[in-house]
Amino acid sequence: MRRYTALLLLLSLLFLCGCGQKKAAETVFAMDTVMELTVWGSDAGNHVKAAVERIRELEAALSVTRADSELARLNAGETVALSADTESLLERSLALREETGGAFDPMIYPLVKLWGFTTGEYRVPAETEIAEMLAKVRTGTVELEDGMAAAHGAELDFGAVAKGYAGAVLAREMKAAGVESALLQLGGNVQTVGLKPDSSRWRVGIRDPWGGEDSYLGVLEVGETAVVTSGGYQRYFEEAGTRYCHILDPATGYPASSGLASVTIVAEDGFLADGLSTALYVMGLDAAAEFWRSRDDFEAVLVTDNGRIYVTGGLRDCFACEEFQVIER
Repeated sequence: MRRYTALLLLLSLLFLCGCGQKKAAETVFAMDTVMELTVWGSDAGNHVKAAVERIRELEAALSVTRADSELARLNAGETVALSADTESLLERSLALREETGGAFDPMIYPLVKLWGFTTGEYRVPAETEIAEMLAKVRTGTVELEDGMAAAHGAELDFGAVAKGYAGAVLAREMKAAGVESALLQLGGNVQTVGLKPDSSRWRVGIRDPWGGEDSYLGVLEVGETAVVTSGGYQRYFEEAGTRYCHILDPATGYPASSGLASVTIVAEDGFLADGLSTALYVMGLDAAAEFWRSRDDFEAVLVTDNGRIYVTGGLRDCFACEEFQVIER
């Protein structure tokens, strides 16, 4: 299998523009990841500054570990008056839970804590502990009415969708402000605004799950969209020779073991791309393919544990790699 080199990175190196547009860029650490924001245009600097402020605002409301955030207060048992962002994210997350049959579950936080993925104090819990937390995940409820929310035996975590939601918000607000070209790299999430400054399509590398940070399996050419990848290689710990990834299966309480090494989702909506990258990773190849066939709002690149690459039909002509199979409807 050909290993693409750093020349095919997220390809910010290829954003060569002969049109003389001004460019502003900033790197920030937020939502537990490094974010790189690049905007082209006459007022690029102010647009980047506004984007950073907006990210900080979203983080303050949605952080699960920040005690004064809306989400942390909700998890602590308070009845909380939600901001418009938190209310929207909560409503959409609960809806996506139903749509994916629980493969994506925003109420999985008790299990995430149990495995130590919020604190870095990793451990393999006892079966009895997992069973106890699974019961909490399955029986907890959330009440939402007129912007007021209360969790009853439930704890929420938006970690699987917050960056995608943030990308979608930033893209929408930039377009409303007149931005015609921007690249927002939010950890494993890519959100583009418009086309590249030279009016060509963006090129986004799909990382090789078994290679280093500069090793890629293939490249997508896309327009204005979100591209989000989830994989077990992104965050994990090892104990007694076994690797445990951070993507938990809500059905078992254990790290997902579906036969997939990574899932990349391409969708207009960053929230959807982010949530489905996790859900399809949990589902596995066959269920993910059937789920795709049932909808028309996303495309996917699925990489199996044995290195096979599957691409849904809508990406057939915009994905380049040495070999892949097309999933048809």
